[in-house]
Amino acid sequence: MSDSYTNTRSKLETYFDRTAAKTWERLTSDAPVSRIRATVRAGRDEMRDLLLSALPKDLDGARVLDAGCGAGPMSCALAARGAQVVGVDISPSLLDVARARTPDHLAPLITYEPGDMVDAARGRFDFIVAMDSLIHYRPADAAKALSQLAALVNDKIVFTLAPKTPLLTAMHVSGKLFPRSDRSPAIVPTSVASLQGHLGRTLTTLGRVNTAFYKSQAMELPA
Repeated sequence: MSDSYTNTRSKLETYFDRTAAKTWERLTSDAPVSRIRATVRAGRDEMRDLLLSALPKDLDGARVLDAGCGAGPMSCALAARGAQVVGVDISPSLLDVARARTPDHLAPLITYEPGDMVDAARGRFDFIVAMDSLIHYRPADAAKALSQLAALVNDKIVFTLAPKTPLLTAMHVSGKLFPRSDRSPAIVPTSVASLQGHLGRTLTTLGRVNTAFYKSQAMELPA
């Protein structure tokens, strides 16, 4: 992977595992949060449902990679459909939260692992889900990561990008999504055309989620 991918991944690891680990633990819980974070939480819940709608309701026996699983809500939703899930994240702190929150009846179906989501050592998967895992990377780096993931999937990848709209670009340039003390590394608004150009493949748009402070686009890449 490029130096820019490695540098961004390092910043994300520092942010999610140390700088704002408690913030994201709270955001992904049922605890009260600020109005801004409440819209992010609601948007993420809606996006999770949108991505899941693109997968079979019955995943019994399917092996699924939750790439960038965070605190584990997607991993649990996939396991609830019967999937054998590998949840990967660069933040060991969030993985500890995921393990603690996973219901006992789903725990045997989920393996949580720290590391890079594109690591081929984990083998092949029937489906790969990457919710908000690529939105901090430049289009060329995101396309490279998708290409590596595509080499590991039997059916398809469902993922998100930050749509390149004037409003979203302005919001992220101004940096007002989170307080300065725990602001995440920059999100990179990306057009579908740009990502397809770097990828050299056609993508399918599944839909878009727009809450006040969460704007994300669901995409699909077949094997």
